Amino acid sequence: MFPLHKEREAAIFSARAHVFQIDPNTKRKWLPSSKHAVTVSFFYDSSRNVYRIISVSGTKTIINSTITPNMSFTQTSQKFGQWADSRANTVYGLGFSTEQQLQQFAEHFRELKEAARLAREKSQERFEISNATLGLGLAPPQLPHALSEERQSPPLLSVKGPEEKLFRSHSAEEQLTKETQSEGTMCELQLEAELFSLQNSNSKLEEALEEAHCSAEQWKSQLQEYQEETERLRDQSVNRQSANRQSANRQSVNRQSANRQSVNRQSVNRQSANRQSVNRQSANRQSVNRQSANRQSVNRQSVNRQSVNRQSVNRQSVNRQSVNRHSVCLWLISHRRQGGGGGGGVFGATARPNTCHNLTYTQEFF
Repeated sequence: MFPLHKEREAAIFSARAHVFQIDPNTKRKWLPSSKHAVTVSFFYDSSRNVYRIISVSGTKTIINSTITPNMSFTQTSQKFGQWADSRANTVYGLGFSTEQQLQQFAEHFRELKEAARLAREKSQERFEISNATLGLGLAPPQLPHALSEERQSPPLLSVKGPEEKLFRSHSAEEQLTKETQSEGTMCELQLEAELFSLQNSNSKLEEALEEAHCSAEQWKSQLQEYQEETERLRDQSVNRQSANRQSANRQSVNRQSANRQSVNRQSVNRQSANRQSVNRQSANRQSVNRQSANRQSVNRQSVNRQSVNRQSVNRQSVNRQSVNRHSVCLWLISHRRQGGGGGGGVFGATARPNTCHNLTYTQEFF
């Protein structure tokens, strides 16, 4: 997260949460610092012996809070907690996805708060030891008050006789000289201590400024990389959209072609079905015509047979009549022959056998 602080700072614990800050105007509602959950981490700065809470969203630092012994992390709900930072003059809020993550964060906050308290106590002890080695027996705010009391009432010695006033004046002058010298020494020491602290603070500020410049350069390079990555992703998105459109167009063309082929197939099938129906109807008509022709042929044959039968019957009847007539003629002829030429016959005496006249007469008789 902070590559320039790798040698100075080490990550202790990290968790993902939604970051909020209190509204500076109303102090009653929360303002979201990130659109989505970001990583919130505890860091330890070994050079300064401090603990910090840091969170970055993109290239923007949304939390940079130094943990002090006066801070306290308050859990307001099962998944939300907050703490106040007097240096930043704001209140931070974190919303976690689970209650377990909130408990872990609160536990680390308490541990690092206690560590910050111990570190401050150690630094105060070291400062007191350093002051003791420099000869500062009293605290700086108490020195002027003690000196003023000594100046107002210098120590009196129990001396009797005429030399009491002279001794008292000499001792007072010596005491004032010593006090003035000690006061000047203490002021010099205080000025040296303040100068040393200012130089130390100045060096730290210079280092922080250099790190900020380096971080800004690095963030600029990262921003440039992100912009290039964004452009590349946009180009990929445009290419994908173009490919998707081409694929959709191809699929639409294929569907239209398939629909046309299906329509053509259905049309061909319908035409084939119509042709088959026409052929079936034609075959049925031909079959009906054939059956009708066969029936007519059968009827004709029956009629012909009946005509032939009638003609045969007529012929047989004629033949029978002719036979009957012939037999009658033969009978008559034989009967006449037996009667002999007499006139007592049926047909008279003038009848002659074997003549057309007798035959005709015989036919008329019958």
